[in-house]
Amino acid sequence: MKRLVLISIFLHLVVVVSAYTFDYDAVPSHPRLLMKSGEEAAVQRLVAKDKDMMRFHQDIIRYSDEVLDMPVSRRIKTGKRLLDVSRTVLARVFHLSYSYRMTGNEAYLRRAEQEMLAACEFSDWNPSHFLDVGEMCFALAVGYDWLYDNLSPDTRAIIRKAIVEKGFAPAQNGKKGFYRSTTNWNQVCNGGLVCAALAIFEDERDECIRIIENAVKSVPRSLAGYAPDGGYAEGYQYWGYGTTYSVLLNDALDYSFGHCAGLDKAPGFMESARFLQFLNGPGNECFNYSDAAPTSYGNIMMFWFAAKLQDPSLLYIEKEYLRDPDLKFGKYMEERFLPCLPIFASRMNIRKACKPKVNTWVSSGINPVFIYREDWASEKSAYLGVKAGTAGYSHAHMDAGSFVYENEGVRWAMDLGMQDYYSLESKGVDLWNMKQDSQRWEVFRLSSDAHNTLTLGGANHIISGKAEFTQVYDTKTARGVEVDLTSTLGPKVSKASRRIVLDRSQNLSVTDYVENGDGEVVLRWTMCTPAEAEIVGGGVFVLSKDGKKLKVTVGADAELFIKNNNPPHEYDLPNDGTCRIGYEMKLAPGAKVQIPVTLTIL
Repeated sequence: MKRLVLISIFLHLVVVVSAYTFDYDAVPSHPRLLMKSGEEAAVQRLVAKDKDMMRFHQDIIRYSDEVLDMPVSRRIKTGKRLLDVSRTVLARVFHLSYSYRMTGNEAYLRRAEQEMLAACEFSDWNPSHFLDVGEMCFALAVGYDWLYDNLSPDTRAIIRKAIVEKGFAPAQNGKKGFYRSTTNWNQVCNGGLVCAALAIFEDERDECIRIIENAVKSVPRSLAGYAPDGGYAEGYQYWGYGTTYSVLLNDALDYSFGHCAGLDKAPGFMESARFLQFLNGPGNECFNYSDAAPTSYGNIMMFWFAAKLQDPSLLYIEKEYLRDPDLKFGKYMEERFLPCLPIFASRMNIRKACKPKVNTWVSSGINPVFIYREDWASEKSAYLGVKAGTAGYSHAHMDAGSFVYENEGVRWAMDLGMQDYYSLESKGVDLWNMKQDSQRWEVFRLSSDAHNTLTLGGANHIISGKAEFTQVYDTKTARGVEVDLTSTLGPKVSKASRRIVLDRSQNLSVTDYVENGDGEVVLRWTMCTPAEAEIVGGGVFVLSKDGKKLKVTVGADAELFIKNNNPPHEYDLPNDGTCRIGYEMKLAPGAKVQIPVTLTIL
């Protein structure tokens, strides 16, 4: 069913984009990516009148100054990836090129040229992991395009040759795997290639047209992940990565042809900016289901969405990041694209950034999500996030039915987050095998037992199952959802559902209903927390953190437990300062039980 839905969305998008044509004779002169000639003035005016934006402008210049004395990048792989090197080249070339355009200092120009020529000398850009190629293509594209008039003909020829031979040729006439991908790989690889094609268009016209046309046919596959309403299937971190390259691609096509072939009209794509905003909790933590770290970051691409939609409320959280005097590189998602920040911000009046008018987000699609944020201004407001969906999708964890809960400045129910890939791959873990019995699901942070959900004796969820929302509550007395977990838990149970609701006082109730099948099973309820936990009797836990207390009451006769999160395998990362609380209950064949758990601030 999931596959049929994705195919239907893809075919719809193909019909939409096929209605557009590009006038390839109208490609403008350089620079034609992100910031045309003369548009530097708008950025200069912005940074002159906005002290927060001036600080980031100066950070870009400062980073460029540091790069001046660094050796050029070398082709050094980490495991199977060259990605860190591609990203370093990108950050350096992008920042240096921006600094040159803003200041005219030729030292930045020459250092950017050195970095690009060094990358051109690499034997290849690691096409076996094509993300590395996609990001390197964008790095050389923006440097070539922005510095075009000041690069020697020989330098331009070397860069063009490298893009064609190390970028375009490995793409294999549209047959490379990323063209068929429904994930961020499609967006990143196509985005980098298209920007490179537009950068060198006048000298490699036929090759560049091929790259652009293949991308426009392919990208709708990945955009199906936003459908139907903006809940991006790969979660917080990969929204930042995939969407960044979709924005770069759309913006580049818009600038060159006046439209982006309707790619920005894909169902849910523009709406996903609001989704990303809701994923940011009040206490500097995000709703980090799937492969994502817990920390919230500013997102540069939100400025593009806000300008495109003329919706300053999308910048409410972003403006707070701008005002943070301690905000440095690394506090922005995909910070190598920092020069995009003043460029996109110059397209609208960011002083009009205002509080969003809604407090609830609900999405369907591949991985349905419910989020309620009590107040946008207070760090102590209540925050609830619930995830349904499936583990059988890119970067997913075994977390259907899981939730995060924050109140009074404490995240009481948390997600441990992702583990970096190299730490697992370097130890031989079969991380990318998504089958039911794969070693991937033995990684502690990815397993069902590490998430705030139901399991049968701690066993992993069924990979082919999908949890759906069956009811949504959004009133003053009840905000939350009901989730059908039957297919997630699998054939051992006849029915399983979960109701997660905040009451008027922002206390949380989690009520699970299970109809057992023909055999005896052990039902396990788990919640991961950074708080200190104590069982005080009568089915009650008391959690303590930062001077706050939360009472967790289990409304059934069950065996309560507190488990540490010590890594069960040598390859697992530590989870210091966290534990799991919960209960176990033995269910007889055919048993029907309803178990309420209440979480009350003391």
